[in-house]
Amino acid sequence: MIYKIYKGGERVKKLHLPIIIEMDEDGYYIVSCPSFKGCHSYGKTIDEALKNIREVINICLEETKTEELNEFVGLREMEIIKNA
Repeated sequence: MIYKIYKGGERVKKLHLPIIIEMDEDGYYIVSCPSFKGCHSYGKTIDEALKNIREVINICLEETKTEELNEFVGLREMEIIKNA
């Protein structure tokens, strides 16, 4: 979601981007922003992971126009039965 705001006479965009947080087998937090292709990072804590993904998002924003962002639709859970 994008909001246009004015700061000191300058027009800027405020983005609200989805972030997915997972934990890997080593206890690190893996974070992804599905609005960008390949936008991932990690950290030992959630705060560190979120700080790191913010940096990656800013890099992605330098290369991608906001009009070209993937549209995040939502998350769903799916049940899969695995044979034992």
